[in-house]
Amino acid sequence: MTILIDQPHFGVEVQEKKVPIDEKELSLDGGFLVPQTNSFGHTFRDYDAEGERQEGVENFYRINHINQTYDFVKKMREEYGKLNRVEMSIWECCELLNDVVDESDPDLDEPQIEHLLQTAEAIRKDYPDEDWLHLTGLIHDLGKVLNLPSFGGLPQWAVVGDTFPVGCAFDESIVHHKYFKENPDYSNPAFNTEYGVYSEGCGLDNVMMSWGHDDYMYLVAKENKTTLPSAALFIIRYHSFYALHKSEAYKHLMNEEDVENLKWLETFSKYDLYSKSKVRIDVEKVKPYYLSLIEKQTAKLANEYDDELVFERSS
Repeated sequence: MTILIDQPHFGVEVQEKKVPIDEKELSLDGGFLVPQTNSFGHTFRDYDAEGERQEGVENFYRINHINQTYDFVKKMREEYGKLNRVEMSIWECCELLNDVVDESDPDLDEPQIEHLLQTAEAIRKDYPDEDWLHLTGLIHDLGKVLNLPSFGGLPQWAVVGDTFPVGCAFDESIVHHKYFKENPDYSNPAFNTEYGVYSEGCGLDNVMMSWGHDDYMYLVAKENKTTLPSAALFIIRYHSFYALHKSEAYKHLMNEEDVENLKWLETFSKYDLYSKSKVRIDVEKVKPYYLSLIEKQTAKLANEYDDELVFERSS
């Protein structure tokens, strides 16, 4: 998948909407308005709020935190990094997410294709000229196909949820941190210090993250020779790394490029989180735009690379 980055104008006029703080909706950077509460009436990312998803979400993180070890991540990266060898279009992959609901998410219980489009459309309203960011919003969660039987049927704890570095101490800002005490790495002196196997300023690209859709899609994009900017790859790999972009943990591992890319991630994360809603996107209405965007971004090098993604798939 090769994607050429340019910045055309789509003829969308952005108007700033000033909304009082006590209104039901808040304004971000332009035309996109966000609710103060999620679709269940709670504040966003409230993991302690009693509700129909609270128990299931907490149990998800218990299993996740016990099993996401350095050795497990290393094994999964080696296995799924082979990408041998299924090809499908970006939109075909999006449609597969009709069958995936994220069990780790306290804010939404809709199929994941809805979340992709909600994110991309929210960004498009405020950043009409940043078409690379629209596309990043569309593809950032495509790695959740790992949960489907045809892609190995990984359990959700190995696909979704907040991500965090492995190979060093688990920061206390990570949601449901208490369950790490049952993780073998928690008491391993090689992995339980501030730096662990890493060094100051080593760069996040050299840090192994808990395995899931983020790291998988990052590997897919790199191996498919995407020409999305480095900020897009940073967003794809770290958009679930809330300990970094919300709590500012692990900054001692960042290099200068990470610092610059974090600015885009902090912008993206607002739309990724606050666009979650029960209001459905009209897929057929927006589909032509995203198909044309994919086609435009791949057309100039169509003779050199395909516009299809190559994934690993179980036999």
